[in-house]
Amino acid sequence: MKASYQKYTLQFKRPSGTSRGILTEKETWFILLEKDGKKGIGECGILRTLSVDDRPDYEEKLRWVCGNIHLGEDKLWESLQEFPSIQFGVEMAFRSLAAQDPFLLFPSDFTGSRKSILINGLVWMGEESFMKTQIEEKLAQGFHCIKLKIGAIDFQKELDLLAFIRNNFDAGTVEIRVDANGAFSNDKALEKLQQLSEFELHSIEQPVKQGNVAVMAQLCRETPFPIALDEELIGIFKPEDKEALLVQIKPQYIILKPSLVGGFRGSKEWIDLAEKHNIGWWITSALESNIGLNAIAQWTFTLQNPMPQGLGTGALYTNNFECPLEVVDGQLWYNQGKTGWETSSVFISG
Repeated sequence: MKASYQKYTLQFKRPSGTSRGILTEKETWFILLEKDGKKGIGECGILRTLSVDDRPDYEEKLRWVCGNIHLGEDKLWESLQEFPSIQFGVEMAFRSLAAQDPFLLFPSDFTGSRKSILINGLVWMGEESFMKTQIEEKLAQGFHCIKLKIGAIDFQKELDLLAFIRNNFDAGTVEIRVDANGAFSNDKALEKLQQLSEFELHSIEQPVKQGNVAVMAQLCRETPFPIALDEELIGIFKPEDKEALLVQIKPQYIILKPSLVGGFRGSKEWIDLAEKHNIGWWITSALESNIGLNAIAQWTFTLQNPMPQGLGTGALYTNNFECPLEVVDGQLWYNQGKTGWETSSVFISG
């Protein structure tokens, strides 16, 4: 088996705001496998400043993986505990190599264009007018679940945006999720949650920065509406440590990004523990290219979680790859009729 890797830089159509700053581009890496005339591809979707494997030796580890590909998927995955995005890339590449079609990893009613995945519409941080325009677009596009990133502009303006939605759509018509990305201070978080609760929100992701375990546990006990852990799960590798975190914090939900928590296998460990402790969960992509998003969407469908999932970010980039994924009326569809993947041929046919 031959293995190589390649870097690719995705360019945002518009600078996209988070509580950590403005994103204009996003690098990603691909692991490429070849054996007996077949090819496979896996995406290592690192997020600088957020991924635990954002380290100076990242490319060196990719070289090591390619030089030791003979060890096989299981041994490599175990050896990559501190590199969850590479774990995901390895899993995906091996499954792609084994598949009849390198982009059809999990055949199902979803890939057969018979069923869809319910998703939320993402509203990015920015000026009030920009966020309001996005909200109106998402509602016009048929989304019944809207996710707003908050914490970057004046909090009162964010409350006004939520009021704008609720003045036009009640909670039975449009579900609202908010993501604070750890933007609230520990001493003001509960007060802000109480203000937010007036708008009948579904949940809030990561109200305070990760690592404040005692504070988060208290918030989850006292919160007027559900809290979902997101960044809090990053960097927790051992199953016993994962369970200890869930037992201590007792969140209402956890959110799983395969690129950040060890791929399909690492995500499934979290899911099994969450269900053991009656904690809800859903899957979210993490700004991967359409190659990684395609794999995550196909896998997510197999989990049969009826909640809206956090997928469908492929339209953010100017130089993304064509693929069969389409968003129609707030649902993600796999359109078999789209040829797709032509621009990915540089990786699998070169």
